[in-house]
Amino acid sequence: MRPVRLLSAVALLALAACSKPADKPAADTTAAQPAPPPPPMAFVTVIYNTPKSAQAFEKYYWDTHVPLVGQKQAEIGFVAAELTKFDATLDGKAPTYYRQAVLWFNSMADLEKGIATPGFKAVGDDLANFATGGLSALVGEQTNDASALLSGDTTAFVTVIYNHPKDAAAFESYYTATHLPIVGAGAAEIAFTRAELVKFSKNLDGTPAGFYRQAKLYFPTAAALKTGTGTAAFKAVGDDLGKFADGGLTALVGHLTSKP
Repeated sequence: MRPVRLLSAVALLALAACSKPADKPAADTTAAQPAPPPPPMAFVTVIYNTPKSAQAFEKYYWDTHVPLVGQKQAEIGFVAAELTKFDATLDGKAPTYYRQAVLWFNSMADLEKGIATPGFKAVGDDLANFATGGLSALVGEQTNDASALLSGDTTAFVTVIYNHPKDAAAFESYYTATHLPIVGAGAAEIAFTRAELVKFSKNLDGTPAGFYRQAKLYFPTAAALKTGTGTAAFKAVGDDLGKFADGGLTALVGHLTSKP
């Protein structure tokens, strides 16, 4: 990975089982076995709080930290990186968090192997040199179909970071059966280009995850995001959150960044 460029996730390969032809004259009636589904993509993410000096943060981040991550990619084994900056809360206030960085792996097994490397330790040890506002570091898995990560400085997104609900089973049931279909039904009107759904499994240090889930809707530009979040369909999505997100949530807008 070039240190300051977002990477696309590696394509997942499907394997097909082959059957040996039967002896003639009998026809081969052996059906090919379906390929097992690939494991869900896993990720480690850092959600940065607002630093004491944004200017100092940004200088160190781009001059030192991001290049360090790029240098250690082969050792750590992540297949894609996404660097984002939050612009505001969804209702236009100062953002609750400052930045988010995500490193993607092809599986949780690959992630566990990667975060045990000296290269990852070097990346983690570097955080204290610039993240003066504190941070949350978590791991988790993608819960919708994996797709190539979008790239480009103008790509915008709206995200919801869910706190732990009072009843996780009830949350998951409503989320899957009702909320996601509402999002899907409004997709054309909202005009987002991709949806990304993830579930946190633990904090990076092995303690219980500080957040429960995160959902992102991506747009090609900030203007498209503004238009999409102003639609009746998006309002319907937002109005539905109170019916299942009883642990609270943070809704933010932001953009992807691949350079200062």
